[in-house]
Amino acid sequence: MSEPDPTTSQLTQDEAAVRDRLLFRWADLPLVTSEVPGTGGTVRSAPEDFRVTELPAYLPEGSGSHRYLLVEKRGYTTRELVQALMRGGVEEKAIGVAGLKDKAAVTVQWLSVPKRYPEAVAELLALPGVRVLDESYHRNKLGIGHLRGNRFEITVRDVAPGALEHARATLAALRARGAPNWFGPQRFGRFGGNAYDGLRVLRKEKVPGGHRLQRFFLSALQSQLFNTLLARRIDRGWYERVVQGDWARKHDTGGTFLVTDAEAESERARRLEISATLPLFGRKVKLSPDDAGALEQAVLDEYELRWAQFAARHGDRRSSRVLLEASEVREDEPGTLTLAFTLPKGSYATAVLREVTKTEVDAPFERAEQGSEDEGALAPGA
Repeated sequence: MSEPDPTTSQLTQDEAAVRDRLLFRWADLPLVTSEVPGTGGTVRSAPEDFRVTELPAYLPEGSGSHRYLLVEKRGYTTRELVQALMRGGVEEKAIGVAGLKDKAAVTVQWLSVPKRYPEAVAELLALPGVRVLDESYHRNKLGIGHLRGNRFEITVRDVAPGALEHARATLAALRARGAPNWFGPQRFGRFGGNAYDGLRVLRKEKVPGGHRLQRFFLSALQSQLFNTLLARRIDRGWYERVVQGDWARKHDTGGTFLVTDAEAESERARRLEISATLPLFGRKVKLSPDDAGALEQAVLDEYELRWAQFAARHGDRRSSRVLLEASEVREDEPGTLTLAFTLPKGSYATAVLREVTKTEVDAPFERAEQGSEDEGALAPGA
């Protein structure tokens, strides 16, 4: 049985309805491969069923004032690794991580510490399930976002008959169309309600936690608006095209430009050369012009929000689709599939898994005790 959300009993009926509209639900987000049956199945039966390997933006040079550690962890959040290094005497601001990795998984990532703290590594190694696979040195601290992406290897158990064929077909469709760049359940917290707390921050209401947590809640609200906007575009048939007023991004270079000839640029979108970017509203990211802006305004109106309320945030743009690279699937034994694929940084494997399985992967209540972390939350500037 799902664990009840303790916050709902404290709300008026009207306020509970507001919160309900802001909850994360997979059911609110349309599939882009609905023509292919799902595999069904169970994800994360054990940490070894969900493996993540960070793909660094660069490798350490071999010399410098910062010690780089390639760490494998099982059953720990990245934050817990940082805390172990802090117990070894390292100041938190001196510790470098490129991204956050899940607790309910076996993950490999780089960390950095100033080399004047040689004893700190012993604190890492004292954690059962943590290994240092490699180490080197570099001239600067590892920075947030200093990764190209992540390689996932995920086992899905108890799948339906025909699952291998269906998984292959779904992955092929996503390679051709792009994977939807949803913000996954990790962004929205234990009960899926972080976006509602973000709304309360906008209203200047008191919410639990300090300034850092309030910023995280506001990020969740921005993410909810992004997801809703992407869902509305899919419903309108705008997934594999761009419209007037879109800010489109080139997948090969990352360059962004304003769409003024939607028909011509939509041909490039269908070839997956470009995709529309959608706003994470802030002072640097205002409403788009023309058709794109009209839909953005409609989504703000749907939640009774105004762009100006996000002026305290910097703002950013996020691609509506991402490239699914090096995808493969195999049947290890009857009823068990292993999927492998690569995604760019800040994208969620759960968005791909949900398309393959057609199940509510990592729904918030199911994630209540798993200690998930959200790499997308580290992205600077939003």
